[in-house]
Amino acid sequence: MRAVAERVVRGLVVLALLVDAGVHLALASDMQLAAPGGIGGGWLFRIQAVLALLAAGNLALRPSRLAYLVAGAVALSAFVPALLYTYADVPAIGPVPAMHDPFWSAPKMISALAEGLGAAGAMVGIGLTSRPVRDAPPG
Repeated sequence: MRAVAERVVRGLVVLALLVDAGVHLALASDMQLAAPGGIGGGWLFRIQAVLALLAAGNLALRPSRLAYLVAGAVALSAFVPALLYTYADVPAIGPVPAMHDPFWSAPKMISALAEGLGAAGAMVGIGLTSRPVRDAPPG
């Protein structure tokens, strides 16, 4: 039963990362308009998409606690900024541009939902791939 649960969770996390990658790739060109010649949101979105695709592939092909940890980190690396840049007007930090966007468009909602569920699913996956703790023999 545990193996079946792990496969289902793995599939959901992989799907969440694929949705994350797809939305980021679709929005990348629009996000680059603010900094057409430099490091803009478009490049950050493309990097996020590539990382999500790599994490999804790694988890799909080599499920392990480490693969779930990487998948969760990638999902959180998109989910946290989506919330932060929605609710706070963060100024540019070094090469990272200011990307305040207080509106919840449909693609942003879909991506944030996938990222949040992917991160939560990755935590469940870590638990499912961990060895069960056995009670010590009485005595």
